[in-house]
Amino acid sequence: MRFALSADSLDGVAPALAAALRERGHEIVARHGALDPAARDDWAWASEAAARDVADGRADQAVVACWTGTGASIAANKVAGIRAALCADAATAEGARRWNDANVLALSLRTLSAPLLGEILDAWLAAAPSADAEDRANVAHLAEIERT
Repeated sequence: MRFALSADSLDGVAPALAAALRERGHEIVARHGALDPAARDDWAWASEAAARDVADGRADQAVVACWTGTGASIAANKVAGIRAALCADAATAEGARRWNDANVLALSLRTLSAPLLGEILDAWLAAAPSADAEDRANVAHLAEIERT
């Protein structure tokens, strides 16, 4: 799978994101914010750029990160077609992929350890979107909300 990455600083697990995904067999197609020395590193700009990579088809998914993860999630969710989920544990990551068909993983650079990052990534990557009609209807409704 092709991933875009963003972080607003090189704190916490930010430097480990690309390696953690590559170790799991995934390709990094873009780096934004502090992960690209030439880019603006503010969370809103960096997260938007990674989310646009997904929305425009350059990446299949993205991981966005800031100190709390909240700002990164909010910025990514402003891009049409993006369903970013702030995940602090593996169960939330698995549920976000399954029930919400989340396509952007938002992370806190303040709270995550390397082992917890691995657990979250493993759960995120192992989960598939639900085929349940009710779950699909909820995800489809998000697109309707974006249009209004």
